[in-house]
Amino acid sequence: MQTAVRTEAPTAPAPAAPTAGPGRRRALAESLAPLVVDALIPLAAYYALTGGFGMSTLAALAWSSTLPAARTVWGLIAHRRLNGLAVLVLAVNVVGLALGTVTGDVRLMLAKESAGSGVVGLVVLASVPAGRPLMTAALRPWVTKGAPAGQAAWDRLAAASPRFRRAERTFSLVWGSALLAEAVARVVGVYTLPTDTMVWLGHVVLGVAVVLAMLVAGALAVDPMERMVGAEAGTPRAS
Repeated sequence: MQTAVRTEAPTAPAPAAPTAGPGRRRALAESLAPLVVDALIPLAAYYALTGGFGMSTLAALAWSSTLPAARTVWGLIAHRRLNGLAVLVLAVNVVGLALGTVTGDVRLMLAKESAGSGVVGLVVLASVPAGRPLMTAALRPWVTKGAPAGQAAWDRLAAASPRFRRAERTFSLVWGSALLAEAVARVVGVYTLPTDTMVWLGHVVLGVAVVLAMLVAGALAVDPMERMVGAEAGTPRAS
């Protein structure tokens, strides 16, 4: 009796799951670079100068303004455009310098703490009808996760999808409105409530505004944009 020998074709190995390689990490770092250079470094410099080096508030504001000022000038000279985040940080610092000489009036001292968030809110809101929503610099890295496919999908959607552009504008509108409302609420509180109350309540108002902005912007902009980018990144491009 002959025994039939069963042969099987060798199976191809399963494709390895994609990993976040150096290219993806580099793309994420590049997408986060404007936020770090234009906003986080000047902020860290301010706190380092006032805390670690014992500088006065005015001196620290002046020195921490040098990088955004240089970035603003460089953008105008090299690229003939304004660097939105750098201009925003510079504007906040200039307002802080202008108000830094205010002394004596406790209520005015408390009210000027709202100047920064108020200026940021106004500038962010103004950037939306200008066609360059400022909060996009913070939004894009989180939506695309720094992946090249996500970055490419963002660019295609930004060029072709009115719904995507509307969500992008909505993100800046929500944050600008929240910061401006927080500044107005704190100023009203300063002049209608006891000063001892506003010393702690002002921080609570800021925290509530930030949390609400995160929730509302997440529901109206971040979540739908992530879904659109994910779907677009997974769709093969027509050749």
